[in-house]
Amino acid sequence: MSGVEEIFDVVVVGGGGAGLAAAIEARATGHSVVLLEKNSQLGGSTAWSIGSVSSTQTPHQRKRGIVDSPADHWADMPGFAGDFASRDNAELRKVLCDEIPDTFQWLLDSGVRFMGPMPEPPHRQPRMHNVLPNSHSFIYHLGRRARRSGVLIRTDTQVSALVQDERGRINGVDAQGPTGSIRFSARGGVVLAAGDFTNSPQFKARFMGPQEAKVEGINATATGDGQRMAEALGAQIINGDLALGPEIRFIPPSGENFMRLLPPWRWLAVFMAWAIDHLPAAILRPFMMKFLTTALAPSLALFEAGALLVNQQGERFGDELDRPAWRLPDQPEKVGYILIDQALAQRFCAWPNFISTAPGIAYAYIPDYRKNRPDVYTEAPTLQALAGKLGMDASALTRSVASASLRPFGDGPFVALGPVRSAFVHSEGGLKVDRQHRVLAGDDQPLPGLFAAGSTGQGGLLLKGHGHHLAWAFVSGRRAGRFAAQSVKGTARFS
Repeated sequence: MSGVEEIFDVVVVGGGGAGLAAAIEARATGHSVVLLEKNSQLGGSTAWSIGSVSSTQTPHQRKRGIVDSPADHWADMPGFAGDFASRDNAELRKVLCDEIPDTFQWLLDSGVRFMGPMPEPPHRQPRMHNVLPNSHSFIYHLGRRARRSGVLIRTDTQVSALVQDERGRINGVDAQGPTGSIRFSARGGVVLAAGDFTNSPQFKARFMGPQEAKVEGINATATGDGQRMAEALGAQIINGDLALGPEIRFIPPSGENFMRLLPPWRWLAVFMAWAIDHLPAAILRPFMMKFLTTALAPSLALFEAGALLVNQQGERFGDELDRPAWRLPDQPEKVGYILIDQALAQRFCAWPNFISTAPGIAYAYIPDYRKNRPDVYTEAPTLQALAGKLGMDASALTRSVASASLRPFGDGPFVALGPVRSAFVHSEGGLKVDRQHRVLAGDDQPLPGLFAAGSTGQGGLLLKGHGHHLAWAFVSGRRAGRFAAQSVKGTARFS
């Protein structure tokens, strides 16, 4: 550690949705704030998300005459958790449901625009709102709001450790920036908002198992930095064994498609919202499909109907109905292809047999992938020709088809969807926190000066169902930022 030091009232670690929310709210109290992001750009897992936020009492609900309440939202959420509902943190769930209506309006005031609300049972009312034009909108508008308010943002700055004073108070972080080592000291609090550990083999092996450790995360930089640093000081991780995944996902295009490249200008989002409400589906569908087929999960109904999963060499590697996502990382290049015959291709051209779906928007079928994703759609009249196009061993592919047991494979033309890979979307393993988002040690006492938000500070809260992870990121980020600012000497007033 060099002698370089910068002093602020609040230090925020992580530049995704939770970190930006924390920085903005801490700065709104009049205190100095620095936000540190290890990547070259802001974004985190928020920028990788579909962009759903589930909330009650929104302008969108009121416009449609939907009467809804935070209490009903709180009561409905355990339905998503199923057998794991008993492991949920009901107190933090109440914080989320009570606070998200105000936070949703805060997002609107920041310039973010949504379409919806969309139904998603077991929600009793439509609560899922999808961002327009894409999830970059959150980062664009909140990043602008943070900078305009006076938050100092440092990218390419990797935080390596928390700093503790002689009394045990966390009063800063050590980091490596573009110019070398630097200590960022905090007069008030440090907020950890560094995401989850879906791309940390060490955490996944420890909490889930050695096979899960081989599965990569959608966000390659979600390596559990906040959890690791806090654990070193005695913090606890809760629900580390729970995650969305492993699941099979289409590999995204090498470049962003035009829907993801659309600038998050407010006027464009407003126009898109108007178009969704007023233009015929036949006009909208081609544009929406460009977004829908980017990096989504193929429906398991494909395998239930008899589709095969083969590796890059054309070989089957187990029963497609027996957790194929767990075995995929052991295959060459960790990728596979979904093989279907003519009959299945025709079957998956219309409802209810879809290839994939984006929540609340639309369903994607074989023609959509043929038109919009030629990088993951290969068709040929014979198995030999298909193997040739994919660089597979034709005899291995033929043997794989012959081994199909669920249903005999029919005639061509044959379609291969892929490459696909196994991935974790997000994990539920966050630090144990109290209602003020203070990180708790093993004796359930707060680590003074340390706060956590978003996935880092999930605290045992289960966030299954679309739109709850982002809702928690923004709600907990705002609250953690305010509480960290209040901990500046002479201003502490927790509630």
